[in-house]
Amino acid sequence: MFITKKHLQRRTFLRSAFATLSLPLLDAMIPASTALAQTAAVSAPRMGFFYFPHGAVMNNWTPEQAGSDFALKSILAPLEKYKSHLTIVSNLENKRAAGPVHAITPGTWLTGAAPRISHEPYGGITIDQLAAQKIGQDTPLPSIEVATETSGAAGACDRAFGCSYSGTISFRTPSTPLPMENNPRKLFQTMFGVGDNAAERERLGKQSASILDLMLAEASDLSKKLGASDRVVLNDYLETVREVERRIEKNASHDLSHMTLPDAPAGIPGSFDEHMKLQFDLILLAYQGNITKIANMMMAAEVSNQTYNHVGVSDAFHPLSHHQNDPNKIGRLLKIQEYHSTVFAGFIDKLAQLPDGDNGSMLDNSIMLYGSNMSNSNAHDHYPLPSAIVGKAGGAIKGNQHIVAPERTPVSNLMLTILDRIGVQPEDGLGDSTGVITEV
Repeated sequence: MFITKKHLQRRTFLRSAFATLSLPLLDAMIPASTALAQTAAVSAPRMGFFYFPHGAVMNNWTPEQAGSDFALKSILAPLEKYKSHLTIVSNLENKRAAGPVHAITPGTWLTGAAPRISHEPYGGITIDQLAAQKIGQDTPLPSIEVATETSGAAGACDRAFGCSYSGTISFRTPSTPLPMENNPRKLFQTMFGVGDNAAERERLGKQSASILDLMLAEASDLSKKLGASDRVVLNDYLETVREVERRIEKNASHDLSHMTLPDAPAGIPGSFDEHMKLQFDLILLAYQGNITKIANMMMAAEVSNQTYNHVGVSDAFHPLSHHQNDPNKIGRLLKIQEYHSTVFAGFIDKLAQLPDGDNGSMLDNSIMLYGSNMSNSNAHDHYPLPSAIVGKAGGAIKGNQHIVAPERTPVSNLMLTILDRIGVQPEDGLGDSTGVITEV
């Protein structure tokens, strides 16, 4: 741990021989007589890109009214509490996703670039990675990629394009797709650096009840040097880390990988709900501990056969998305889409409750994109796309708006706008973008 006589460095860590724990922003990290707004700690917003597959029932997504006087439809209703932070943009299209629908849909959401026909992936750099080049270099991890499933069923791959574009929403380079981590234990170990390699992390994970136990003395020593308010922040953070760790250990205790089992349905009642919420909480920890400022998440796999028994839907997700305009199937599909929004809103609620220095909450200083690269799942179309931003990026985004863009506006215009709000202007634009959406 590195401490100066004046203040703690922003990148102060608790360390043991095998683990490193980043810390949240503390008052002690701000030099005396320095306004928080002038420090690097708040120079960049936290960013999140949350993708759900199989589109949305657009009549239950798109508000009837434009401007600030709009009422939320059922899919976005869970975000009603944060309407002042919400920006919905309608009439967006992604022509780059046209083709073998599921096989290229996720990987073309954040690029604005057409994928090359080849089993070796080649498309465009996604905006999360363009952002990481600017704001992700001062954190232990430039970005994290999170999922709930490893892959979807048949149809997620294509003879011409392979499987690379369906399994991720993030490309570090045009030819480097980033894998999405669906294992909470591995994600936790990646975030907190337990061990030097995968084998060592696995060994240490079995030996240690908690990474916090490895650094208990150092945490106690640091706490003595902090003021009362900082001690509260530090203790709350450490307790959150321990609680998430406890949930991961509890899940691991039910591991049946050592047994030979018959094939089972993809959806197990109750477990998928906990899995998704745990992944969201790990993202929250990554923000809180300044482990990363950028997170990507696929809430379900493309061509997912997950079932949602915990909300009363026993149908597999992807087959149900081919609803053939059957009102009963659409009703069940809506339950899944409303559930996704409810879990996302729970994450937003926690983000709103976390202070971010003197500049409001973490939500105030965030940009969270929530949406899909498909519209009507029955038609497999890419217009109009469900797209919403939650957060104000420290005042760079207005919020409380339903913006009705001109018909068939490239969705890459929204992506370009998000980059613009953090001060990134790609020299050649972004894919097929035609300009920023100034109303945002």
